[in-house]
Amino acid sequence: MIKNYLKVALKVLGRRKFFTFISLFGISVTLVVLMVATALLDQVFAPEAPEVHGDRTLGIYQVGLRSEQIAYTGFAGYGLLDRVLRNLTTEVPAVERTSILSVQSTAISYLDGKRVESWFKRTDGEFWRILDFQFLEGQPFSQDDEKNGHHVAVINASTRDRFFGGKPAVGKTIAIDGQTFRVVGVVKDVPVLRVVAFSDVWVPISTFKSSTYRKDYIGNFMAILLARSRADFPAIRSEVAARLKAAEAGIPNPEMYKWIFGGADTLLGAFSRVLFSTNSLADSHPERLLGVFLLLMMLFMILPTVNLVNINLSRILDRSSEIGVRKAFGASSWTLVGQFVVENVFLTLIGAGIGLILAAAVLSTLNASGAIPYSDLHLNGRVFLYGLGIALFFGLFSGVYPAWRMSKLHPVQALRGRQV
Repeated sequence: MIKNYLKVALKVLGRRKFFTFISLFGISVTLVVLMVATALLDQVFAPEAPEVHGDRTLGIYQVGLRSEQIAYTGFAGYGLLDRVLRNLTTEVPAVERTSILSVQSTAISYLDGKRVESWFKRTDGEFWRILDFQFLEGQPFSQDDEKNGHHVAVINASTRDRFFGGKPAVGKTIAIDGQTFRVVGVVKDVPVLRVVAFSDVWVPISTFKSSTYRKDYIGNFMAILLARSRADFPAIRSEVAARLKAAEAGIPNPEMYKWIFGGADTLLGAFSRVLFSTNSLADSHPERLLGVFLLLMMLFMILPTVNLVNINLSRILDRSSEIGVRKAFGASSWTLVGQFVVENVFLTLIGAGIGLILAAAVLSTLNASGAIPYSDLHLNGRVFLYGLGIALFFGLFSGVYPAWRMSKLHPVQALRGRQV
């Protein structure tokens, strides 16, 4: 039966070519926009190299400091994070590893007399054990390198090409941010959307020109914590919240700030904490952020869906005599609804196929354009399933009402080409 429905659907699509074109255009364009947006969100939030353990990683991405008169919301200082994470892996078995890292910033070099800007990040040795970078040369620097302040660096492939003409870089030196570092490793470029891992150059935190950063509660740092499993998240969050509260006693400038707010979040939770917390990052509401994403998607889909409903009504009205004949020979309303829904889903799947091809082309163009540094946007399995789900939504939602309405036609009225 389904096979017959599909044969009829192909003939119907060829009958009113303009309606078919409009339907396919609306479906494919809508799907392209949604798939590109989904691919971008997927690269930010989904576990993928080098953030392969993203599904069991929490982070202290931002903190809030407050008093009755003043409030600060932003990145934490090294001193605060060091105090919160100190001995955490030994006192809380649920935490496998912790790492402190700076937020990437631009650093200046001079190459053949020309000014060169590179993204620059300072990390500890554990950073390389939590994240899974693809090393093209050498190896990461170690915790001992960080502890002893060794001037070593890991660079990405693009930096190797820029400074060393693509030749092996391990063992050579690179001058950046007014300091000279010996290259110990080269990694594959990391997309800028991977906010934790991204940089051009990574060096040990201890190579700072001054040690004053070690006491700061406000600065340019974040921390990541690798849990043994997601089931441990509540216990870890509770412990981090308690340690942040205890750290209030050591605020370097108590005349300005009294309270510390923040917590250990997934990346999605961190974004929601910034967007929806009304009390200096006191609360995390990831479900609200997911709700916003879904609402925006639904609003974007309303207009093309309504247009598809109207087109389907016109398409089905043209077949009123067919409906009348089938009802006269005993076809039930449910049978007719089923046929029209199958036909409409078939149409939307064709549009989805076109949309996915176009989306892949758009993502490939974005990658090649360099508009998003080192972007690696693609239609992976997750994004493909999202696209399929959206297509099925189009097919079902825009097909059920027109099909149900026309299935209610009286056989005599249908044979006369009249609508209920």
